[in-house]
Amino acid sequence: MQYIMTFVWSFLLVSMLNYVAGSIVGTEFDFMAGVTVSIVLAVLVLIITAIIPDESPADV
Repeated sequence: MQYIMTFVWSFLLVSMLNYVAGSIVGTEFDFMAGVTVSIVLAVLVLIITAIIPDESPADV
């Protein structure tokens, strides 16, 4: 479920950014570019969460 929600949120946020930035520049909305970037973003987020340890450092 974590993987699905990561993709859903990245898709929504990247699509929104794609639409707004395209409107400001005056270009057409490209759906497939948003999907591609959101997949890359979701994979990067999942890699970063796998690298960061879950436990806190031990008290000295």
